[in-house]
Amino acid sequence: MAVSTPIRLLSAFAVIALAQPAIAKDNPDPYVAKGEPVDCINIRSIRSSRVRDDRTIDFEVSNRKIYRNTLPNSCPNLGFEKRFSYRTSISQLCSVDIITVLWNVGPGLQPGASCGLGKFQPMEKPAK
Repeated sequence: MAVSTPIRLLSAFAVIALAQPAIAKDNPDPYVAKGEPVDCINIRSIRSSRVRDDRTIDFEVSNRKIYRNTLPNSCPNLGFEKRFSYRTSISQLCSVDIITVLWNVGPGLQPGASCGLGKFQPMEKPAK
């Protein structure tokens, strides 16, 4: 009896999903907390973001400064998809804002889970 394509795809997805946490743990955290957390960061200063896992996003802002946002709760599939969107009516991204995980489905992206942000913790690489 032949295995149908959807089952093979589902099996491949399950293997990738199971392997993802092990891959993430192989990358040690290069940063340590420095200073007090802040409620908001300026959207125009955000240069990039790096999703570390289902609860952690590092935002690189101007001057190569890093702000880590640790979500109060795990956000399903954020660590797997590593992409999200947000909508705000002001020029800042704040701890009261919501992000939405973006699923890569076919030729486009589809919205997934929506999750609240936490405070933004300034981070730095430790001195060697």
